[in-house]
Amino acid sequence: MAASAGSVRRAVKRATVPALVVVLGATGTGKSKLAIEIGRRLQGEIVGADSMQVYQGLDIITNKVTAEERAQCRHHMIGFVDPLVSSYTVVDFRNKALALISFSPWKRVKAFRNKLPVVVGGTNYYIESLLWRVLLNTEPADGGDEAPNRKLALEKLGGAELHKRLAEVDPGMAAMLHPNDKRKIARSLQIHQETGVPHSRWLEDQRGQEGGDGLGGPLRYPDPCIFWLHADMAALDERLDARVDDMLSAGLVEELRDFHVRHNEQKVQDDSQNYQHGIFQSIGFKEFHDYLTAPESSTQREKDALRDKGIEALKIATRRYARKQNKWVRNRFLKREYPSPVCVCVCVCVCVCPLPQVP
Repeated sequence: MAASAGSVRRAVKRATVPALVVVLGATGTGKSKLAIEIGRRLQGEIVGADSMQVYQGLDIITNKVTAEERAQCRHHMIGFVDPLVSSYTVVDFRNKALALISFSPWKRVKAFRNKLPVVVGGTNYYIESLLWRVLLNTEPADGGDEAPNRKLALEKLGGAELHKRLAEVDPGMAAMLHPNDKRKIARSLQIHQETGVPHSRWLEDQRGQEGGDGLGGPLRYPDPCIFWLHADMAALDERLDARVDDMLSAGLVEELRDFHVRHNEQKVQDDSQNYQHGIFQSIGFKEFHDYLTAPESSTQREKDALRDKGIEALKIATRRYARKQNKWVRNRFLKREYPSPVCVCVCVCVCVCPLPQVP
């Protein structure tokens, strides 16, 4: 259904003085604009929930809000991580974000200065980590602080070897993970190494908490107000293609080239580049890899062909990502069990129309 001022107003009122507002949905549906409008009208501040926007740089390709948009409403959790850091995790995000928005049941703590937190972003597992108690709070059995290095070392092993190791210590988790899913397998092995407890047992305990369900632990906040912005996919595809064109006009290729020279060129020469970690995971960076690393001897025609190839790959990857985001909402958000009398208000909006004004 189309979003209207009335639908937004009713949803917000339904969650009387909500703990926080969350705006989620596929890329290109207008999440940031709606969040800013809600923040402006309801004395709120924005908490970004985007795994690539936490990094400094690549402002165009990661679609960071502009300085003018930030001036309308204060933003947090954007552009504060060094782009060369590859070990920043969802746990790091959750801990920092929760410190910002934590509050007592009756009065918000000074950290957010009595402002309404408005969480917005396209990284759904970041949002999930704030809304539900789904991440593990564990202390390493050996007291070490080398968790990121351990996981990176594990990921260097082959998928078959990783899966074999996991099957030996946690057969239940191994049965749930595909041998090719190296990152999740490495994470499960890391948890077992650091705690001495199988990952599957941690998850079982978490789901058994009061208010938990088959997807994880209980809802963290008793009265969130959640907006899912949803669009007709054919219309959204056109909008996403147009957005890529706008990015190109804004200097996308120049931004990628400059970032490549400063942070990535030497990695490529050393054959140490990894597009599976940090900001280098950004949609658009690996799609333009061939163009950015083209030999100097390449003709202009060859370079133009590689540039066009990168543009098309970027558009395809962006459309694919939008579908992945919607799939998560359906499989992990809509299927959640919400305990009564908790009021979770969801507004499904078609946002290829003008965005609603929040009175």
